[in-house]
Amino acid sequence: MGQLRPSGPAHAPPLRRASRWLRADARFDLSASLVVFLVAIPLSVGIAAASDAPVMAGLIAAVVGGVVAGSLGGSPLQVSGPAAGLTVVVAELVAQFGWAVTCAITVLAGVLQVVLGACRIGRVALAISPTVVHAMLAGIGVTIVLGQLHVLLGGAAEATAWENVRDLPATAGSTNLAAAAAGLVVIGLLVLWPRMPARVRAVPGPLVAIVLVTVASGLLVLDVAHVALPDDPLSAIQLPQLPDAQWFAFAVGVATMTIIASVESLLSAVSVDKLRPGHRSDLNRELVGQGGANIASGLLGGLPITGVIVRSSTNVRAGARTRASAVLHGIWVLLFTVLLVGLVEQVPLAALAGLLIVMGVRLVRPADIAVARKHGDLHVYLITIAGVVLLDLLQGVLLGLAVSLLGMLRRVVWARVRVRTGDDTDEDGRPRCAVIVEGTLSFLSVPRLSRVLTQVPDGSAVQLELVVDYLDHAAYEHLSAWQRSHEDTGGTVAVDEIGSIPRRREGLPRWFSPWSHWQDTEPEDRLLIPTQRAIGPEDHILRPLVAGAREYHRTGAPALRPHLRKLAGSQSPHAVFLTCADSRIVPNVITASGPGDLFTIRNVGNLVPDPGPSGDQSVHAGVLYAVRALAVPTLVVCGHSGCGGMAALLGDRTTLAEDDPMGQWLRWGEPSLAALRAGHPLGERAAEEGWSEVDRLAMVNVAVQQEKLRAIPEVADTGVRVVGLFFDIPTGSLLLLDGDRIAPLADTALTG
Repeated sequence: MGQLRPSGPAHAPPLRRASRWLRADARFDLSASLVVFLVAIPLSVGIAAASDAPVMAGLIAAVVGGVVAGSLGGSPLQVSGPAAGLTVVVAELVAQFGWAVTCAITVLAGVLQVVLGACRIGRVALAISPTVVHAMLAGIGVTIVLGQLHVLLGGAAEATAWENVRDLPATAGSTNLAAAAAGLVVIGLLVLWPRMPARVRAVPGPLVAIVLVTVASGLLVLDVAHVALPDDPLSAIQLPQLPDAQWFAFAVGVATMTIIASVESLLSAVSVDKLRPGHRSDLNRELVGQGGANIASGLLGGLPITGVIVRSSTNVRAGARTRASAVLHGIWVLLFTVLLVGLVEQVPLAALAGLLIVMGVRLVRPADIAVARKHGDLHVYLITIAGVVLLDLLQGVLLGLAVSLLGMLRRVVWARVRVRTGDDTDEDGRPRCAVIVEGTLSFLSVPRLSRVLTQVPDGSAVQLELVVDYLDHAAYEHLSAWQRSHEDTGGTVAVDEIGSIPRRREGLPRWFSPWSHWQDTEPEDRLLIPTQRAIGPEDHILRPLVAGAREYHRTGAPALRPHLRKLAGSQSPHAVFLTCADSRIVPNVITASGPGDLFTIRNVGNLVPDPGPSGDQSVHAGVLYAVRALAVPTLVVCGHSGCGGMAALLGDRTTLAEDDPMGQWLRWGEPSLAALRAGHPLGERAAEEGWSEVDRLAMVNVAVQQEKLRAIPEVADTGVRVVGLFFDIPTGSLLLLDGDRIAPLADTALTG
């Protein structure tokens, strides 16, 4: 696929921009535009038929969408035209007002889109719940399928989904077998097309299916209904008209079309951006471009226009580089409409019905249902679909938005309160009991909180876990009063504010944070003062550890359990990670790794002692086990800034007693100190870059320990790779030490 290129600086002369495009991008855009054109023809005709609009209206919209929206829009690779997402709306408007008034609605919707884009609120449309948008499209898909089933069987679609369901048995009883066969062949071809070889799939499936069925229909002289067009294609162009009455319904139609066309176009533009990493659409400009296209399409008697992800994704995958591809696709549709539109009259309506049925089914995406279920929004999805199918599109969307907002409100004000009792007792014989409160604890939750707290047995030892992101004054007062009341019965209440509280410090996520960041360890900082009997007065220092363990069992353990089960019988780590015992270095955090990834060895100064009778076997034992038993391919030595062990090496160690363990241990770092003073290249480079003496020694020490590891026979014989790293604590940067090179590891490709 070619690289996305801008069409040239805005200030460059037109001839220069055209010359640059012809040299660099023309061949890519031309081929892509032809592919999109072939996809657009059958889709445009089919959508017009499903919308109860003149067939020419679909082709007019395809031309205008390509030329106008392609030229003015803010998403250069997006292709616009008539979309399945508006078929239900257009069909209802045509039935209520007629085609000329529907064109006026399209024009006014375009004007509103231009205003919205000029007011720079393009991204506001993205605030609509994706679940509602996906359900809206799925509801449209269901409606299309129910209506087009009648056409496929040789009948005519009814006005509403309910009528289509009701009358389907009667239509099936009088099936036109030739029409049904034509439609089923189209469906079969479209279902099988993705499984065809890549060279075959290069030709658009919809085009192949429609052409084959049309040719077969002509050769076999099948008795089926065909697309009807006016004798003069240009006669389809007509001026829009305002309604004589029903002005409120007219305004609702304009608002509905504006919202749906805008949201669908913006979502499509965002999807196109995801197809081309690094490319970002101007959503406000895109709204202006879509509005201009709808104004032009409505004035010419065309269908309303949106950005269409089917054509846009085809455009991207076909290699388009600039907006010229979308514009050219519109020009090809125009030439077809003027010169070859008679071919469209040979297409059986049942074939288009088969195409639309496949399109409708694809709007109901299992992935969207799975996401809605995962996020607890399945009820929003189902209610929105039901509303769109059984009521109408606007009412269904409004119903879905209302349910979504109610769900959000419920999450904001809702707290889950539960009591967990067991058979064990504390050291004083009190039965143990846990009360867990999760969510937002406000005055609205106090009645439920009060009801649940009555289930706590008098005189019990209660562990109150507050996993809340907000605790208002009313809930605080109620909990405080209940705590005093329960303690009066001889019970105890130990409070752990595990979750976020109003005074929570901002910054790191929980799993990266030290205890001091997310726990209030000082009693005066507590919203509720726990009793000392929770873990005993002498064990108060254990509070952070106990709270951390409880948080792990509440949130971490359930997520890790499936992975840990796989690791229970064996391990296969990717690297040995030898680093300092310093508490500020957390290997799994600075490498974003998890259980089973690193075989970690830690000691003061990340040293490798000499083995032997007078040496220390601890590091060698770990390394040999990892190399022999676990076949670890990499050994990592990681030093760090501000290392206390390196500072001690540079200091006066004569003050240490001869048998002092620290002095005995640091003797293994003396070769590193000697290497620094002898002008080790890494130390010299670190000095040039302004590192402190302690940090220079820490870097040289990494290099020296690497050489010690490479000297181990098992490491040398097996070709295990030895890597040196350095963690700069103030900046949080992990650096690669390679020879005399000091480079950010994130920007470095490890080779050799």
